[in-house]
Amino acid sequence: MILSKKNEKWISYVGYTNNIENRISLHNSSKGAKFTKGKKWQLIYFEKYKNKVDAMKNEYKLKKNYKLRTKIKRDFINNE
Repeated sequence: MILSKKNEKWISYVGYTNNIENRISLHNSSKGAKFTKGKKWQLIYFEKYKNKVDAMKNEYKLKKNYKLRTKIKRDFINNE
């Protein structure tokens, strides 16, 4: 999960990749997902999986679990 601040509001984005550093670089250069363009992103949470199928299943779960996403965001923001 990556996080950015826009108009005093924190927004998050969840995705999967096999190269985190490259993916964040793409997002920060406006070459990643359409939603992420024009914002400065930072990695706040990640999990490692043995295969793409498991990664995609858990990506979907995290995208839909707003309570968990909010908790992860709050924990990160409070520890900054």
